[in-house]
Amino acid sequence: MPNSIVNDSAMMSALGREMTRAVQRMAVASGNLSNAETPGYRTQEMHFAEALDGQIGALQPAATNGRHLGSSADGGMVREAEGGPARRDGNNVQMEHELLALSHAGSDFASAQTVLAAKFRLVRYAINEGR
Repeated sequence: MPNSIVNDSAMMSALGREMTRAVQRMAVASGNLSNAETPGYRTQEMHFAEALDGQIGALQPAATNGRHLGSSADGGMVREAEGGPARRDGNNVQMEHELLALSHAGSDFASAQTVLAAKFRLVRYAINEGR
């Protein structure tokens, strides 16, 4: 029978990873926005499949040697976005798309932060014995 119990440590770790990923998505969108007028700049994006693989990999036991468990680095999730119309200068940044991505990432971060704050309030309540 698989261990399906979610403990506090696993929950805190998952929330931390979600907040980190939201910050990474904000950084990618911000980088795209800051290069909106750079000739030849190609939009970058974070790929969900690789981010999911990173999440699943985080649930696996840690490798003590690079050859164990087929371990790999966590990088490589950000790469050039495919498609998208380019202007005459070769830049393909779409402001509306990047602003929306920035907004979604901020919302995801705020949601994880709210859950984390609630968890800390429960801990504080338990420490103060309900006072």
